[in-house]
Amino acid sequence: MTAAPLVVPDDHLPDVAFQPVRPAYGVGSLADVLPSVSAVLGVPGAPDVLGLRDQLDGVDRVAVLLVDGLGAHQLPMVTAHAPIVGELASRTLTSGFPSTTPVSLVTLGTGATPGEHGVLGFTVRRPDGRVLNHIQWKHDPDPALWQPVPTCFQVAAAAGVASTVVSKPEFEGSGLTVSAYRGAGYLAAGGSSDSLADRMLSALAAGPGLVYGYFADLDNYGHGHGVGSAAWGDAAREVGWLLDRLVHGLPPRSALLVTADHGQINIPAAARFDMADIPALGEGIVGVTGEPRVRYLYTVPGALDDVVATWRGVFGASAWVLTRDEAIDGGWFGPVPADHRDRIGEVTVICQGRAIALAGGWEPPTVGRLIAYHASVTAAEMEIPLLVAR
Repeated sequence: MTAAPLVVPDDHLPDVAFQPVRPAYGVGSLADVLPSVSAVLGVPGAPDVLGLRDQLDGVDRVAVLLVDGLGAHQLPMVTAHAPIVGELASRTLTSGFPSTTPVSLVTLGTGATPGEHGVLGFTVRRPDGRVLNHIQWKHDPDPALWQPVPTCFQVAAAAGVASTVVSKPEFEGSGLTVSAYRGAGYLAAGGSSDSLADRMLSALAAGPGLVYGYFADLDNYGHGHGVGSAAWGDAAREVGWLLDRLVHGLPPRSALLVTADHGQINIPAAARFDMADIPALGEGIVGVTGEPRVRYLYTVPGALDDVVATWRGVFGASAWVLTRDEAIDGGWFGPVPADHRDRIGEVTVICQGRAIALAGGWEPPTVGRLIAYHASVTAAEMEIPLLVAR
């Protein structure tokens, strides 16, 4: 049966949204959010990189909501469905690299760069050659060993500051949850915005401390239907309802911060390079991980230079094709200790514009049927908002 043609809506991204953006580690990145919040809450030694103390003077409890897929360049379209978004004080941060959910959740939770915490992609290769999907990760490998950096929640708890994570029940105890949020209490919330708001507001009302919540629908509908689709618009309205509940339900001496893990880009059929359709892209390859906007390639001995040359020849200006050393030395991941280097492919393919690198034969066919993608270095993917209400 022939697959139905892709229907790709207009995501209304300007040309500037496709300019490369470097992660602003230590200046204004997702890694700086929870350390700055911790400083507001009195955690000793926590650096207030974002300068939140003055803005949140007198606050003793902070809610941080991460809306998956709410990139800074999506804000105008979201605001059209959720006017409250435009009413909140706003500034722009960057995600880490790759700009994808598992990397970003652990970057936020630890206050560390991706290279330091070691969750370096949607999928990565383990030392034994098996592929680890960080979203499907349960207990193998041990999260405490795979991600060795203490979380901001652990540091806060050691200082006597209570913290609570509010998210879906199926995420509790997963490898990704333990890596990103260990040290916090866990409150399970159903899939609705009302359930999430109820649990977050209850945790805030319980006393001083940090409350973190996660909302996935905007990202989910972007992937499945495209940014700007009717389904995505419904999810944007739900974001508005969630924020309205939280903003107008904040107890005294509290504040709400809203941020994201990445933005998204709709990808037309003509911009999809598939290894299954271009045999040369598979030559010299023994492993493929990452995701379509940032690919990690593992090569047979002696084939590295040929693989780099082939991929550069096929993609041209549509991708940066870097060796592992080039990608690490470029500072995209932050410092990368020796134990984490092999999680990055021997070749890193960073797609530009609207291009993606599909890995037919190496990953489920459903990956190639998505509409919106992310993970690369464009402003549309890397720039995220920080919205504040108190």
